[in-house]
Formats: sequence, C-alpha cells, structure tokens
Amino acid sequence: MKFSIELACTSSPQWVSAVVNDFEAFLQDHANCERKASAMAMSFVAKFPDRVEIIPELIETAIEELEHFQAVYKIMEQRGVQLPAQMGKDVYVQQLVDHCRSGREERFLDRLLLASIVECRGAERFRLVYENLTDPELKRFYQELWASEAKHGNIFVKMALNYFEETSVYNRLEELNQAEAQVLQSLPIKPALH
Repeated sequence: MKFSIELACTSSPQWVSAVVNDFEAFLQDHANCERKASAMAMSFVAKFPDRVEIIPELIETAIEELEHFQAVYKIMEQRGVQLPAQMGKDVYVQQLVDHCRSGREERFLDRLLLASIVECRGAERFRLVYENLTDPELKRFYQELWASEAKHGNIFVKMALNYFEETSVYNRLEELNQAEAQVLQSLPIKPALH
C-alpha cells in the first residue's frame, strides 16, 4: 500500500537560487517551520485525544520536529544568525488550510493529508537545498532532513488510513495535492521553505 503521492509540481530553480543567495533568511524561516511543525503534531493530540491509535506517533513526530529546530538553531548560532523577532504567518499553510472542509471528520482527514503534503514538499525542498549547497556540513544536514521529512509525509497518510476508507483517502489526497500545486505556484519566490 502506498502512503503518499508524488507532488503535483516541482519547485522552481528560481526558488533554489533565492535560498542559496540568502541562506541566513532561509535558516530563520526553516527554524520557524520546525517549531510550527512540532506544534502542529501536538495540536492533533490536543484536538483529537480520542484517536489513541495515532497519539504515540504524533508525539514522536513532535519531538523529532523539535529536535530539527534545535539542530537548525545550532547552525544559526554557529553562523551568528538570530531567530526573527516575530514568527510570521505562513501564507502557504494558511491558503492550504482554506481548502479544508468544515465537518469534524472531514477536517480531521484534510488536516492529516495536508500535513502529509507539506512534509513531502519539505522533503523535496530539502533535497534541492542539499543538492545545491557546497558546504559539506550543511549538505549532510539537509540530506538527513530530506530523509526525515519524506518519512513524515508517509506517517500522516498512514494515520488517516486508520480512520477512513482507502479510496476516499487517496481521492482527497489527490485533490489537495492539486490545490497545493496551485497555491505554491501563486506565491512569490523567497528564501523560505514555503
């Protein structure tokens, strides 16, 4: 059984150039994204405490994302880069959430599937960063993150399959995947993960 799908579009070479040309800004955004990812996993635990089948994996994911934040922050410290004064809103994620349906069960499914897509996008972009950096330590770091984010994309689809029928999960995943491509392509290019 396949737990994820291919993204509907690829990130542009212009995005890679923006990241490489302002890597400090990318690090700041990356750190913020890891903090938000950890909080997102724990928000599932808070909002759906009755979904006991997935709580242990959600906790593990939250811890792993927090460890990623810690690792990014360590790199920032070494480079003299501070966290931004404010953690701005992620327009990409906001626009994706706008595609969520409103019923409790439908929204639960959509949020899990969007988490999968966001993690898959992160994996794709970490791979591109890894391939385009020259610093060996940073290359190794982003190669490891690429593998971790790809795994997280699979986790959220697998969680959804605990509660929803397979065909409906994959049909909705494809719909949201297409919506993600439209959102991504509509946003301005900047040195940020999304």
